[in-house]
Amino acid sequence: MAPRAPRAYIACMDLPLLWSRLVTAIAQVPHSALLLATLAAVVLGVAGSMIKRPAPFAGGLMRGVSTLALAGILVLVVLQLSRFDPRFEMAIPEIGLPEQVVQGGETRIPLAPDGHFWVRAEVNGVPANFLVDTGATLTTLNTETAREAGLEPRRGGVPIMMQTANGSIAAKVATIDDLRFGNISASGLDAAIAPNIGRTNVLGMNLLRRLGSWRVEGETMILQPARAAAGQGEAAGAD
Repeated sequence: MAPRAPRAYIACMDLPLLWSRLVTAIAQVPHSALLLATLAAVVLGVAGSMIKRPAPFAGGLMRGVSTLALAGILVLVVLQLSRFDPRFEMAIPEIGLPEQVVQGGETRIPLAPDGHFWVRAEVNGVPANFLVDTGATLTTLNTETAREAGLEPRRGGVPIMMQTANGSIAAKVATIDDLRFGNISASGLDAAIAPNIGRTNVLGMNLLRRLGSWRVEGETMILQPARAAAGQGEAAGAD
């Protein structure tokens, strides 16, 4: 009897979730210059293939331009996504990718009554509470905090798909010029601006990985920048 593994696999897929993500991604196309450029390059390549027989030169030229455009877009995408992990990061200020720096002194964060670690921070001088989330890849701000701090989505940035309790959302990437909490400051830090997440802001692993170390001792999270001065410690719990 023939195996039914493929059908079982399809049955186990979360089709509503996949559909939700697909719809969200398609809806972002008109709002992203990079996605529009990708779509245009694909259409150009298809058109070139269709006219290659009656017009070999024009068809070949269109396909060549399409291939070069898609290659350039791929490089931009890789450069931006690599910034989420400091092991692969490249700083290119000319295209809006500044160096991401986290520095300062040791900072201790007490456990809040709700069982989470919260900090009271300043984003470009604007106070805001942040949840320290070791399960979050990217530092994330809600749209209201981002607006108050003057953050603008990066031009040509890659939309980030995020799964929330309200379903899939498309977040836009921005750069935080100055983020401070406790004895720690960060500059040039990438962050997502996410709609429909209420007043929540999140400090993610793209900041924590740029520390010298971080750990939890009892009910205290200890953040240690790579060049932290000895003896510096400050509680950074949110009010």
